Amino acid sequence: MSFPYRLIATDLDGTLLRSDETVSQRTRDALAAATAAGAAHIVVTGRSVPWTRHILDDLGYQGLAVCGQGAQVYHAGENKLLTSVTLDRQLAGLALAKLEAEVGPLALAASRDGLDGKVVVSPDYRVHDGPLPVVVFDDPAELWAAPLNKLYVQHPSLDDDELTRIARSTVGGLVDVVMAGERIVEILPLGLSKATGLSLAARRLGVKSTQTIAFGDMPNDIPMFGWAVHGVAMANAHDELKAVAHEITASNEHDGIALVLEELLGRRR
Repeated sequence: MSFPYRLIATDLDGTLLRSDETVSQRTRDALAAATAAGAAHIVVTGRSVPWTRHILDDLGYQGLAVCGQGAQVYHAGENKLLTSVTLDRQLAGLALAKLEAEVGPLALAASRDGLDGKVVVSPDYRVHDGPLPVVVFDDPAELWAAPLNKLYVQHPSLDDDELTRIARSTVGGLVDVVMAGERIVEILPLGLSKATGLSLAARRLGVKSTQTIAFGDMPNDIPMFGWAVHGVAMANAHDELKAVAHEITASNEHDGIALVLEELLGRRR
């Protein structure tokens, strides 16, 4: 059995994970078959390491993972950060001030750097339901009290697409702005993306972009699709990602990753 790619890069939310944050047995089996055929599987997620580790543990994952929107290259088997990029807090504060001058007050959250970095949130920040831990702060100074990988911003009335568009036009020369999911608009170090983290991890694995297939669902996966030779968007993906995808598969709820891998392996159901 052969497989045409040496690296399979998968986003987590909306891609590898179903809405209940589990990975189906069919998808697990397809990934196992592809890795048995010589490919490596790498998780590439916007989640920071503390929000990703329990999923990797459930998968029995021992290799490299790209976390924090490309900021962190993490070795799961050794529980070790190999690289970590932080957001310049002075620059981020300036960008935030300029953005709030344009659109008004924002609800804020921040992902702190490190293997156990906490996600701190303002009282008005709407946190997604689920088990991911956050710490609510009352003093705005707490937002800047420790090194950060990224900021999250929410607006009381602007939708995600509009907030992202305005943020890019207002502060795009200072920081990068990406939409990573519903109510998840992020401010990142300028030039950082999933592609930068994935390229660093791939170099460590001795794999090239021309040997990589990538799966995703949101605009923050666009740079990853630009880096990999083949990008596969889920049926539930944002239209911006579908527009640059080489292929569209079934949704994350209907084993979209498994369908593609099974076909590449010559195993049709």
